[in-house]
Parts: sequence; C-alpha cells; structure tokens
Amino acid sequence: GLRPTYGRVSRYGVMTLSWTMDKVGPICRDARDCALVLDAIRGEDGRDRTVEHAPFAFHAGRDPKSFRVGYLKSAFEKDTTRAGKNNLAALEAFRQMGVSLQEVSLPEGFPFSAFDIILRAESGAFFDDLIRSGKVDLLEEQHRGSRANSLRQSRFIPAPEYLLANRHRKALIEAMHALMKNFEVVLAPPAGSEQNLITNLTGHPALALPTGWDRRNLPSSITLLGNLYGEAAILELGWIYQKKTAFQDTPPPLFAVPARK
Repeated sequence: GLRPTYGRVSRYGVMTLSWTMDKVGPICRDARDCALVLDAIRGEDGRDRTVEHAPFAFHAGRDPKSFRVGYLKSAFEKDTTRAGKNNLAALEAFRQMGVSLQEVSLPEGFPFSAFDIILRAESGAFFDDLIRSGKVDLLEEQHRGSRANSLRQSRFIPAPEYLLANRHRKALIEAMHALMKNFEVVLAPPAGSEQNLITNLTGHPALALPTGWDRRNLPSSITLLGNLYGEAAILELGWIYQKKTAFQDTPPPLFAVPARK
C-alpha cells in the first residue's frame, strides 16, 4: 500500500476527515503496480487545489547499491511484537541486496500526543452539521473512544490550542525535511516509533510492504519512508525487495489452497 505525498493525488469525491492530512493512494499486488496506478491518478484535476503537478518516473531496474538508505535502528531493536523477527529479516534482505543502511533517528522532542487536536478540530469542522443536528447520536459506535465522541469533543477545542499545535507541526515538518534530505529512503518497522504519525503530519510518502507472517499467521510489514514527491525511490527499492522475496505472492497460511491429489 502506498500513501503518497500530501498534494500528489486529488481527493475530489473522497469523504473528508482532515483537510491537511487526507491523502489518496493505491493498494496493489506489489510496488510496481502501485507505481502504475500512482502514475495514472497523480496530478492536478482542477478540483482539489492542494494538488501539485510534480514529476514522477519509476525505473524498475535501478541498482540497489545506488540508493541512499537510512533505517530506524532503535525502533527495529525495540520491536518485540510477534513480527519483530520478520522485520529484522527484512533488514538483512536489504543488506544482502547490497543496500548500505545508515542508522538514523526521527525528530524528537515534539508534543506528539497534542497533535491529535488538529485532526479532531478539522474533522469536527467538516462534520459540523452532523454534530449540531444531533444525528451524531445515530452513529453505530458510541463508546468513549468512538469517532462519534471525538466529533463531539471537537466543539471544546480552544482556538489557541489548535493554532499552537500547528505551530509545532510546522517545526516538525522542517525537522523532517532536513533529515530526509540526506536519504532517499528510510526503513521503519510499523511499531516502535512515531513514524506513522510524523509522516501523516508532515505529508511525506510511505510504502508498506509485506514481510511474512507472525506466529498467529497474521501478516507483518515494513515501511519505506520517502522525501516529499519522492515516491519513485521508495517504490523502486520496494520492487527490488519484492523481486527477491515472495511474500506478496504468498497467501495467508489459513487461506492456502491444498494441492490436489
């Protein structure tokens, strides 16, 4: 699955959750297919004014040694989930491909727990009519952590809190941009860091690739982070990795079709 750069693909016709975070991207059989779909849907359409007409060119045969790649060493080491071994195996696969991995850390010292204010405020504004009409009470889930309750809470977010959160966000964007200028790709495990939250806030693209199955036969994955409008690099490296592995073509163990006798 590819989450493109913010502003790469038009969101016209898509239900809004957060104007400054929503992105549209493909889920495909492999990274090369993601590149084909992205090339078809990217660019301006005259309807979504956040979209930039940035260039994109996917090269399937690039030498893996030519990539400048970082990896979140501490996050991989801290990942003690059932898929931790699969993530470490994926790192080793990249090394065996000739990729030189440099240790890197994501920006720290930011109020990550406060950034949820931005999403809640923006979604509350979009669904204002639903909230004020009382029809929010008709949503299926009504527990404390439900979206319905989050929408109600948006009415109690002070404007200064929203503005201050966005000031911190701007500093985070600049810090992430400064870090990523040194790399084309940064490898990250799904857990053990704030990579998903950070890139959602900063708009950097991310590619999720399968890395096998855990002890419960659930799928595991690794994430490739890229520069703004740098989807080509993460897709190219992802495709090289997938040509060396077979996880994208392997059905879950419980869904495997038995061989005919």
